[in-house]
Amino acid sequence: MARAPLIRPTDAPPRAHDSDAGAGPAAEPAARPAAQDARTDVPRHVAIIMDGNRRWARGRGVSELDGHAAGVEAIRGLLRHAVRRGIPVLTLYAFSRENWARTDDEVVGLFSLLEGAIRSETAELRAQGVQVRLLGRLDELPPATRTSIESALAATADGARLVLNIAFNYAGRTELVDAVRGIVRAGIPADGIDEATIAAALYTAGLPDPDLVIRTGGEQRLSNFLIWQSAYAELLTTETLWPDYGPADLDDALAEYASRTRRFGR
Repeated sequence: MARAPLIRPTDAPPRAHDSDAGAGPAAEPAARPAAQDARTDVPRHVAIIMDGNRRWARGRGVSELDGHAAGVEAIRGLLRHAVRRGIPVLTLYAFSRENWARTDDEVVGLFSLLEGAIRSETAELRAQGVQVRLLGRLDELPPATRTSIESALAATADGARLVLNIAFNYAGRTELVDAVRGIVRAGIPADGIDEATIAAALYTAGLPDPDLVIRTGGEQRLSNFLIWQSAYAELLTTETLWPDYGPADLDDALAEYASRTRRFGR
């Protein structure tokens, strides 16, 4: 007896995670065969959960704010190396909405560090061709922090070598809430909503989903970070605390990524 033809969903494979999604500021490479072992490939989007600043500080007998300052310094070297390696999109998890639960001194200190770093590094970011974007609710931040971020966004808007997403006052579930609200406000009917609709309403609209998510500090969870976008990302954790994470560590992560075979469910 002949078997009936298999009826597939009309929107499969998921279009929001298709390898031909937006490629950021750099030229879009040809799509890889799904099972290709591409050892020289560089991910189009690397996302990093920068964990371990406070443990780094405690281990050295210094203040937690000193640990965060060391973490900011680590970003400088890593960003330059990401530009050298030709990574089109880099997303850094700098401050989650859950971090508001920390002490007032630590939260204010983090805001001050971010504001100072952005102000002092904007010219260098422009020189490197880095375009800065913010993922998160900018309107909830203190005025000085918000002003510095908005200034950097405007000053680096024409950067064409690398998109630097700063996930600040960010939470993955909040991002989904904001996306749903935007879809509702746009009046899109229920049967007109698919994965592409949702992806286009996220903070990362127009950018490729992460190919590689790195977490420093030894923990093995996403912590509400890019939970929609990371559905098909390769995950890599390292015991190295963020302030100690440098270009050689990123090279090791890229080599590990290139050694993996990605099939996307095929």
